Amino acid sequence: MAKEELIQFEGLVTEILPDARYRVQLDAGHEIVAYTAGKMKKNRIKTLAGDRVTIEMSPYDLEKGRLIFRHKDERPSTGAPRGGPPRSGQFRRR
Repeated sequence: MAKEELIQFEGLVTEILPDARYRVQLDAGHEIVAYTAGKMKKNRIKTLAGDRVTIEMSPYDLEKGRLIFRHKDERPSTGAPRGGPPRSGQFRRR
């Protein structure tokens, strides 16, 4: 059992700051600074300005938060392949 329960909020990323931090406008109207959670860094999930996100915050400090989830776009994808045609004779780099 945790000492305190974390509070989750949803919001919109308004600005990308240095050191993998983001300025997030919460649905409640407050603006906070959030950093990327370790699992998002590990899985290389990129977050851009305008993305809907879920934030975890401690009840003790309501000015900072941890960005734990980036919501998928509701916009339909164009279906076009990214990166252009495959190059022949070369391996895909990981």
